[in-house]
Amino acid sequence: MRFFADPRRRSIALLTGGAVIVFFLLGTLQWFNTSWIDFLNPETYGQTMALTALEVLLFLLLLLLLLLLFRTVLRVYVGQGSSGVGARLRSRMVLGAILITVTPAALMSLFSYFLLNRSLERWFSPDALQLRDDSTTIVQELVEYVAGNAWSEARTVAESGAPDRDDQTLQQALSSRRITLEGGFLLVYGNDKKLIATFQAPPESSSAYLRLSTPQSGWTATPLRGPLSAAVLSAAQRNDHPVVDVMGQEYALGAAFTASGKTVIAVLPMPKGLNETTTRIRSGADEYMKLFHARRVIKNTLSLTLLLVTVFVFFSSVWLAVFLSKQITRPVEALADAMDAISAGIYEQRVEGISTGEMGELVRSFNHMAADLETSRQLAQTAQAQLTGANAAVEERRRELETIVETIPSGVVTLDASGIILQSNRAFAALMGLKEGASLAGEKIESILPADCAEDLAGVIRRANRMGAASTEVELHARGRVLHLAITSARLVLGDGKAGSVLVVEDTTELLRAQRQLAWKEVAQQVAHEIKNPLTPIALSAERIGRHLERGQADSPNIIRKCSEVILGCVGTLRTLVDQFSALAQFPAPQPRPCDMNQIVEEALALFGGRLDGITVKRDLEPGLPAVLVDPEAIRRALANLIDNAAEAMHGSLLRVLGMRTALSEDGAAIEVTVSDTGPGLTDEIRERLFLPFYSTKHRGTGLGLSIAAKIVQEHGGSISAESNSPKGARFLLRIPLMEPATLVDTRGPQEAISSSGSADRSSARWQSGGQSAPAVAGTETVKDLAS
Repeated sequence: MRFFADPRRRSIALLTGGAVIVFFLLGTLQWFNTSWIDFLNPETYGQTMALTALEVLLFLLLLLLLLLLFRTVLRVYVGQGSSGVGARLRSRMVLGAILITVTPAALMSLFSYFLLNRSLERWFSPDALQLRDDSTTIVQELVEYVAGNAWSEARTVAESGAPDRDDQTLQQALSSRRITLEGGFLLVYGNDKKLIATFQAPPESSSAYLRLSTPQSGWTATPLRGPLSAAVLSAAQRNDHPVVDVMGQEYALGAAFTASGKTVIAVLPMPKGLNETTTRIRSGADEYMKLFHARRVIKNTLSLTLLLVTVFVFFSSVWLAVFLSKQITRPVEALADAMDAISAGIYEQRVEGISTGEMGELVRSFNHMAADLETSRQLAQTAQAQLTGANAAVEERRRELETIVETIPSGVVTLDASGIILQSNRAFAALMGLKEGASLAGEKIESILPADCAEDLAGVIRRANRMGAASTEVELHARGRVLHLAITSARLVLGDGKAGSVLVVEDTTELLRAQRQLAWKEVAQQVAHEIKNPLTPIALSAERIGRHLERGQADSPNIIRKCSEVILGCVGTLRTLVDQFSALAQFPAPQPRPCDMNQIVEEALALFGGRLDGITVKRDLEPGLPAVLVDPEAIRRALANLIDNAAEAMHGSLLRVLGMRTALSEDGAAIEVTVSDTGPGLTDEIRERLFLPFYSTKHRGTGLGLSIAAKIVQEHGGSISAESNSPKGARFLLRIPLMEPATLVDTRGPQEAISSSGSADRSSARWQSGGQSAPAVAGTETVKDLAS
C-alpha cells in the first residue's frame, strides 16, 4: 500500500488509530461507570475474581504507561546534552508540553479525586442510609392513619345504636356514611360473629390477601381463605394494622363494638399504587445497601481509573510532543547536514524526502538556495578569472604609467593633506638639484623648496582645493642659475577617501625666453610694418615742402598746406597704431543683459563648491530683488576674485566665516552686494592702495585681482569699497546700479574708444584691400599725387 509506504503517513495513521482506540476505551469505561452491571457488583466468587482481574489489568496498564512515560522523559533528558541539532529543540518541546499539560491535568485530577471522595461520602452518608427505614416508617404511619379513620367510622356507627335496631334503621345509618367512607365499605356482625348487614361491600367470593409490613423483608402478602366477610373479620382481629388486598385494591381496617356485643368493621381504601411505590422504595434501598457494602471497591476502581486517565494524558502529551518534535527536528537535522556539506564546498548537496507543509517549503527554499550558490560559485570562478586578468592588465597599465611618469621631463609629485610627499619622479628630483635616485617619500614639500617658493606652493594648493585646479609660476635659484617653474596643482582623492594633491612642475625657463624673443620679434615686425607705411608719405611731403620753399612758386602755399594735411593724417594713423597696441591689454567690452544678482552670487559660490574647507558660508540674500543689466560672466569673475581673496585672508584665522549678502540700497537705485570675512582686517594704508594695479599684501601673485574687480564694477557704472568688518576682518561692498541699456558706462577713455572704432574700420579696410590698412592706401595715393 502506497499510503503506508511513507513513514510520516504511517506514523499519522498509527497515531489516529491509537487515539480512536483510547477514546473508545474511555467511552466504554464511562459507560461501565454509569450503567449498573452485575459484573461491577460481584455477589459470587466468580464475579469477585473477574473484578479483581480487571483491577489488576488496569494497574498493570498504569505501570506500563508510567514506564513508557519515564522512558520517554529519560531519553529526552539524556538527549538534551548531546550535540545534535534537534536534541535541544526536542527537549524544549517535550518540556513545554509537560508544563502545559501537567499543571491543568494535575489540578483537574486532584479536583476530580476530591470531588469523587466528597460524592462518595455524600452518597453513603448516614442520612442516605436512613432512607430505607424512613420509607418503611412512612408507609406504616400511612396505614395506621387510614386504619384510625376506619376505626372512627366504625365507632360512630356502633355508638349510634343502629346495629341494635331493625334492619331498615341500620341500613339508613350505614348509608349516611357514604361520603366519609370514600369508596370503602361497612360490615356489621352479630354476637355470634355472623354477618348481619353490609354497605358497599364487594361480593363474598372476592379474593383477598393479607399484607403485613416487616422491617427486614418489607411487605408480605398472605392469601385469605373463605368468604370475604370471614376474611375481613379475622384480619380485623389482628393488632398489627394489617392491610387487606381485595381484588387489587388495598384497604385498612377498623373495628368497633356496640353495647350489646355486636361488631362493626369499617374498611377504608388505601392510596392506589402504595404497594408498588413501597416495593420500588424498598428495592432501591436494597440496591443502595449493596452499593454501600461495595463502596471501597467502587472508590478504588474509580480512583485507579482516574489515575490511569491522568497518566494517559501525561503520556499522550509527552508522546505527542516527541512525535511533533521529530517531525520538526528530523528535517532540521537533514538541513543541518546539508548546510555542513555546503560549507565544506559540496554545493551539489540537496535535501530530499520532505515535500509537504512549511518544512517542505523550507526544504525547497534551501535546495533553491543551494542551486543558486552553485551557480554563484561558477559565476564567481568565472569572475575571479576575469578579475585576475583585469588585475594583470591594471598592473601592466600601472607599470606603464610609472614608466611614463618616470620618463617625462616634467616633475610629478603626489602629496597628502599635510604636505608630505607620497611619491615623486626623477624629473622632480633633477629640478630640485638633488641626486638621481634620491627618495623623497615622507619628506615635507616645504623642506625641499625655498621659503618663498614654499609659500607660493601652499597658496596654489589651497586654491586648487577650492577651485579644483590652480597654477602659478615661481622663480627658483638652483644649480647656479635662475629657473622659472610653472606649478600646476590639482585636487586628488586618495584610495582611502582622504584628500591630497598632485603637482606637475615644469621648467619654463627656456620656453619663456623663446616666447619673449618670439613675441618681441613679432611685435617689432608688426610695429615696423605698420610705421613704415605712413613714414613714406611723411617723407615725400617733407621733401615737397622743402622744394617749394626753395623755389618760392606762387602755388607753394597750397602745396605746403596739402603736404601738411598729409603729414597730419599720417601722424593720426601713427597715433591710432599706438592706441591699438595699448588696447591689446584691455578686457573685452561688457555684454550686459538682465540678470538675477542672487543667482550670480550662488554661481560664484558654486565655483568653490566643496573646496572651502573649514570655512562657514553665511548667505543673506534678499529675495525678490529687481533684475540688473550686467555682464554675468564679468560680475561672476569679480565676485570669484573677492571670495578667493577672503578665503586666502582667513587661512590663519581661528574663526573663518565668509558672508555673502545682497540687498536693495536705501534709495532703491542700486543693488548692494557685500562680501565679508573674518581675517586680519585692513589698515588705513592698505585700504588707500588696495585697488591699485600690481599692489598686493601677499608675497606672491600679480596684485591685479582687486584692480580687475574694481574695473569690472566701474564698467557697469557701479562702485566698490572696502571697510572693516565687525567684529573682525574686512568687508567689500559692491554697488551695482539699476540702469537702462543706454546708460552702460565705457571706462576705457576716449582714445581707447577711438582706437577700438578705428580698429574695426581698419579691419574692414584690410579685408577690402587684400590685407593692407586704409591709411597705407591713402598714403600711396598721396605719393602718386605729389609725384605728378
